[in-house]
Amino acid sequence: MIHGDKMIGYPTKVSFDVSEEKNRSSASHIGRGMSLENDINDSNDYYLATDRACIHKKPTPIQVVRVDYPNRAHAKIVEAYYKIPSTTDYNGVYRGKAIDFEAKQTKNKGSFPFQLIHPHQIEHMKKVLLHGGIAFVILRFTTHNETYLIDGKDMIRAYEDPTLKSLSYNKVKKIGILIEENYIPRLKYLDAVDQMYFKEELYGKENKAEK
Repeated sequence: MIHGDKMIGYPTKVSFDVSEEKNRSSASHIGRGMSLENDINDSNDYYLATDRACIHKKPTPIQVVRVDYPNRAHAKIVEAYYKIPSTTDYNGVYRGKAIDFEAKQTKNKGSFPFQLIHPHQIEHMKKVLLHGGIAFVILRFTTHNETYLIDGKDMIRAYEDPTLKSLSYNKVKKIGILIEENYIPRLKYLDAVDQMYFKEELYGKENKAEK
């Protein structure tokens, strides 16, 4: 892959569909053609600017292969490879809790193949849960134009089931929370986080306010 005069190689296949389409004229088409990564990054910028949460994408590690030195003052990377990340895509803090999640998207209509998620990402989510953090997967079915939040425990349980090679679309609809798409933020995924992890806390506050 060429970025300007830099050549970047991929040792493994990339799961993101990076085709972009900037047509935002209709709310019903928001998110179509845009990569899931872009949608989450835009949402995180909004959440950070409004002080709702502090969540960032972890930088992808790069292995530099070759550097050119045209002169003493300038060094230029001419060849490098993206390394497989050792953790998940995003982490940060929300409502006083450590939050850590992976983002995946698939063109498969009927299921999410487990080959799209790495074993070390499952192990990392286990560690996050062990230490009291919140871990989940944001999963997009591009053909359905739907994005879901899947609890980390549910994803780990399904992934480690020896009888399963994928998580069916119908199962995702059953155990996951459909994330609302919007203009700003593009993905209202923190609303889904509230529903999944803070429902009782928020419901309790509403009861106290009513009294």
